[in-house]
Amino acid sequence: MDQTALQDAQALLSFIAHSPTAYQAVDTMAALLDQAGFVRLQEHERWTLRPGQCCYLIRNGSALVAFRIPAAGADRFMAAAVHTDSPAFKLKADGELDAFGKYVRLNTERYGGMILSTWLDRPLSVAGRVIVQDGARFVPRSVTVDRDLVLIPNTCIHFNRELNDGYRYNPASDLLPLYAMTGGQPLRSVLAEAAGCAPEQLAGGDLFLYHRTPGTVWGAEREFFSAPRIDNLMCAYGALRGLLEAGPDGTAVQVLAALDNEETGSQSRQGAGCLLVRDVLERIAGALGHDLMQMLAGSMLLSADNAHARHPNRPELSDSGTNAPHMNAGVVIKHNAAQHYTTDAVSAALFSEICRSAGVPVQHFSNRSDLAGGSTLGGILNRSVPLCSVDVGMAQLAMHSSYETAGCADVTYIVRACRAFFRSALTCRDGGFELHTGR
Repeated sequence: MDQTALQDAQALLSFIAHSPTAYQAVDTMAALLDQAGFVRLQEHERWTLRPGQCCYLIRNGSALVAFRIPAAGADRFMAAAVHTDSPAFKLKADGELDAFGKYVRLNTERYGGMILSTWLDRPLSVAGRVIVQDGARFVPRSVTVDRDLVLIPNTCIHFNRELNDGYRYNPASDLLPLYAMTGGQPLRSVLAEAAGCAPEQLAGGDLFLYHRTPGTVWGAEREFFSAPRIDNLMCAYGALRGLLEAGPDGTAVQVLAALDNEETGSQSRQGAGCLLVRDVLERIAGALGHDLMQMLAGSMLLSADNAHARHPNRPELSDSGTNAPHMNAGVVIKHNAAQHYTTDAVSAALFSEICRSAGVPVQHFSNRSDLAGGSTLGGILNRSVPLCSVDVGMAQLAMHSSYETAGCADVTYIVRACRAFFRSALTCRDGGFELHTGR
């Protein structure tokens, strides 16, 4: 495996390890933006924006929007959208359950469309955020319990002879994690210790189980890697790296929106269904003295969310033509006739040229015509921010498993593609676009 690809994959695995939930993913992204000189803004304050600035804001701890304004100003945007969340089990407010006076389990519910069986019989812990009360102040604080804390035990084959015959797991009974013996340390105390506060200061939390198995690079030539939350931290990492490496010499305002709750429909105040992205773009346009709709007419959106690789054991589940991508073969442009993806002929051609200029191979994905597909951020964002948009991703296996697999070379490809995207710009002319690429 190429040394650059191996290093990029290991850097992504480090990013994932520091990002067990959307809250930590945003913290990790913010730390990298801080190191690069980006200035954090607050939504409730008046912004004074000017050419040459690099800024970001965080909403509700789990969504982030970063942008760089060229020194010469700009009248267009090159914007990328990713999501920070992944399917997991979320703890309910009353988090502990008794099991016949002997054990303590945690009371959880499903968040997103996970592969349930992949969460059983492996080390798990708890992360997310808590609310710490200090007098009249209620302060959100990211928290990670950094040790193996809970496990969801399977029922033995002797008690469930149908387990290997397509068993249907019941989340209310089969999937509750074992936490302690009765009389053990309350979960509240464990969380307070991790948050650095007293147990009585905890006023609430948004907490999730996370898979503790470290990410790993593997294969005959070390060409694959596996880890939790590859969907969609792979694209989040690639877009962030692309933004940081794009530099200040572009001719468009570079925007990265890392949004939450995609796995549950994006209809939250920190999801793609809210007006966060439009409001930020409107404030930028106003500061630069431009009309937002005029700027959007010459702008482009890159909606980046991972794609399905053709499965080596079940190739018949993919499209029978060439619209079934492979790992380590480049960026995947996603198409759907029902507009679940925003790609059209124009945006596909423009993004393919951007990738060609950066030496990044391109693949195409469509679902089998008799299988329903999912959707992602682009279509939702286009309701409030209508612009030329393309949906892309990186080919992976076992999407929505608690431990997913992708190709090392593709980490390098998504970084290079996003860097070239942010360095590019469009000019709207005579009903078409002129593309100015930057590598």
